[in-house]
Amino acid sequence: MAKQKKSDTMILNYIWIGFILLSFLIACGQFFITGNTQIFTDIIQSAFGSAKNGFEISLGLTGVLSLWLGIMKIGEKGGVIALFSRIVAPFFTKILPDIPKDHPALGSIFMNVSANMLGLDNAATPMGLKAMKELQEINPDKETASNPMIMFLVLNTAGLCLIPISIMVYRAQLGAVNPADVFLPIVIATFIAAVTGLITVAIYQKINLFQRTIMGTLLGLGTFIAGLIYVLSQLDKEQIAQYSSFAANFLLLSIIVSFVTMALFKKVNVYDTFIEGAKEGFQVAIGIIPYLIAILVAIGMFRASGAMTLLTDGISYAIALTGLNTDFVEALPTAFMKPLSGSGARGMMVDAMTLHGADSFVGRLSCIIQGSTDTTFYILAVYFGSVNIKNTRYALAAGLIADFVGITAAILLGYLFFH
Repeated sequence: MAKQKKSDTMILNYIWIGFILLSFLIACGQFFITGNTQIFTDIIQSAFGSAKNGFEISLGLTGVLSLWLGIMKIGEKGGVIALFSRIVAPFFTKILPDIPKDHPALGSIFMNVSANMLGLDNAATPMGLKAMKELQEINPDKETASNPMIMFLVLNTAGLCLIPISIMVYRAQLGAVNPADVFLPIVIATFIAAVTGLITVAIYQKINLFQRTIMGTLLGLGTFIAGLIYVLSQLDKEQIAQYSSFAANFLLLSIIVSFVTMALFKKVNVYDTFIEGAKEGFQVAIGIIPYLIAILVAIGMFRASGAMTLLTDGISYAIALTGLNTDFVEALPTAFMKPLSGSGARGMMVDAMTLHGADSFVGRLSCIIQGSTDTTFYILAVYFGSVNIKNTRYALAAGLIADFVGITAAILLGYLFFH
């Protein structure tokens, strides 16, 4: 058991070292075989650029974190978070049995999951970091990820999203005739990934998923998604984009107003409470910087060395030998990058649509893959890093299993809908 625990602790360490060593070895191969002397410059520039990008992302998060942690603090003192905790307690206490029934972390987790489902990334991250901080307060081993932390993180990496607004916006900008035509396959793929993540962690933690509350919730959510798909399939692309954007932003504004109203009703000093929460947001943003820079630098070097291209070409060759269709291989860079870097995967998606066309099979498939899961390594680094967790146990393995199933589902759905 101790040996396994040590092995889990070192996973990210080995992956990080592996990225850097592989980048150097592949660059040396290019130098000696093709005489490419520029490759070393490209890798170093990518490393420095990624470090700068990591800092700028963290800096950009400062304002958003301060805003949302300030709002969350208002909700906490106004009693709204406690109310949310009671509402979601029947389900979350079943899959998160180690969290006390009325603990505020349940409300923060619910808010985070809801924001992810609506595609509100800027709102989801601060709420998720707030939840991690609250989970750390009840964590008996402050350097080791607790069971609730892992379940919460894996549900995040699965990235259940019902309204992929940002992807539809990119498709519209790149000239897609119907920017919303990837909506249905994205919703199906991300739901499959989320259920896979839940099942995987439940197996690790020996949670019985056949309890009435859990099964009822999953069946209810599945029914809701099916109904949503049916309703939206009756609308044209402009109406889908319009209603999706309206629903997301209306709900977000409603949350802010309800938090402030409840706090006012309870005679809370709303302004001072917001400032108190905003200060926490600033500290969290500062704490994220080293973790984010570390992972982005390694990924940037790996990409600049040409390792990603070699991997894609090798897979294409191997699949061609089996006689299977290889049209999906051109979209795999998005799949490979998705667990590693959200911005990198977004860049791969845009590159695929630019190169092949937004309405091409590869362009559409890249979008479905982009929306099927979230960024496992980024979430692992940022969320665990924010509370100084060093032993992540099986969180990475469970997250990658959800990613693999979600991406596989995305590829199959791409063929089903568009090939």
